[in-house]
Amino acid sequence: MTKVLVTGGCGFIGRHVVEELLSRGYSVRVLDVLNEQVHADAQIALPPDVEMRQADIRDAVAVGSALADVDCVVHLAAEVGVGQSMYEIARYVGVNDFGTAVLLEAMIGTPVRRIVVASSMSVYGEGLYETTAGERCAHVRRFPAAIRAGSWDPAGPNGEHLRPVATDEHKPVDLASIYALTKYAQERQVLIFGEAYGVEAVALRLFNVYGAGQALSNPYTGVLANFASRLANGQSPMVFEDGRQRRDFVHVRDAARAFRLALERPHAAGHVINVGSGQAYAIADVASLLADAMGVPEIEPEIMNKARSGDIRNCFADIATARDLLGFEPAHRLEDSLADFAQWVGSVGAIDRGAEMKQHLEARGLVL
Repeated sequence: MTKVLVTGGCGFIGRHVVEELLSRGYSVRVLDVLNEQVHADAQIALPPDVEMRQADIRDAVAVGSALADVDCVVHLAAEVGVGQSMYEIARYVGVNDFGTAVLLEAMIGTPVRRIVVASSMSVYGEGLYETTAGERCAHVRRFPAAIRAGSWDPAGPNGEHLRPVATDEHKPVDLASIYALTKYAQERQVLIFGEAYGVEAVALRLFNVYGAGQALSNPYTGVLANFASRLANGQSPMVFEDGRQRRDFVHVRDAARAFRLALERPHAAGHVINVGSGQAYAIADVASLLADAMGVPEIEPEIMNKARSGDIRNCFADIATARDLLGFEPAHRLEDSLADFAQWVGSVGAIDRGAEMKQHLEARGLVL
C-alpha cells in the first residue's frame, strides 16, 4: 500500500485531499501545526485510520520523523492570503519558503519517489490579455496612481484596450505580492530538488478553491468564505474595486482529485499545472449569487471602489494542461454548488472579521 505524507493535511484543502486518497486505497500520514487562525472554527477530526503528527513544518526533527516509510508527499503546509502577506512578511517567508526547504532537505536519502506541491494562481500577477488585434500580452501591470484615479483595468503599452483571456502555464510569472513570491519560491524549490535528486515533482497552481470546510472566520482564507461570513452575520459582502474583476473558482473536491491524479499520472512529473474550473466570474456577481443561495438576496454587495495592494484585476485558468497530463475535468460548477455551500455555512456559523481585515490593511496604507 502506498503511503502518502500530507503536510497541512488538517487544513481546508488538506482534509479533502486526505479523504480522496483514502477512498482510493492510500495509507495517509498528516503533519500539521494546527494554526489557530486557520483552525479556530474548523472541524479537524481526521478519519481514525489516518496517522496524525502535530508539528511545525520548520521543525526538522519532526519532519524527518514524519517522512519515515513514506512513498509520496503532498505538500500543502503554508500560510495563505495575499493581504496579510504584505505586512506579516517574515511569517509568510518563514513558513512557506523555509518550511519547504526543511521538508526537501529532510527528504534527501529517503525513498520518497514523488512530491506534489500546492502553488497558486497568484504567481501570474495579472492574467493573460490580448489586444483587439489578437496579440498576446503576457506582461501587464496596473499602477497605483491609475488605480487611485479609478482606472481599474490595465492598459496596453500604448494605452490600448486589452481583453482578459484564459491564463495558461506559458504566461511568465509576475509576482505582485509577498504571498505570490513565497508560492513561486515553493514550486521552484520543489521542481529544482526533484530534478537534482531524481524525485518526480509536480506543482499545482491552484485558482480560487471553495467548498465546505473553509475557515470562515479567517478573513484571509478566500473571497467566497469572506462573503459567506459577512452574509451569515447580516452584513453586506465587501467587494473591492468596482466588482467587475474576474476570477476562477474551483470546488475543493475537484482540487483534491487533481492532487491525487498528480500523484498517479506519470507524465505530470516535472510540470507546473493549472487547477481551476476554466470559467471566469465577476466578483460582484459571485457575491450576489451567494446571497441568493443563502436566502438573503436583499443584502447587496458593498462596492468599495478601493483596491488592495497586491491585488490583480483578472486571472482565470486555461486548464488544457491539466486535461492533457492529469486527465482532469472539473465536476462541480460554481452555480450548481453554492446551495450546498450555503447550507454548510448555515450549519456551522461564522464570525465576521472582514471589517477587521480592512482596518489592518488601511492602517498600513495597503488600501489604495
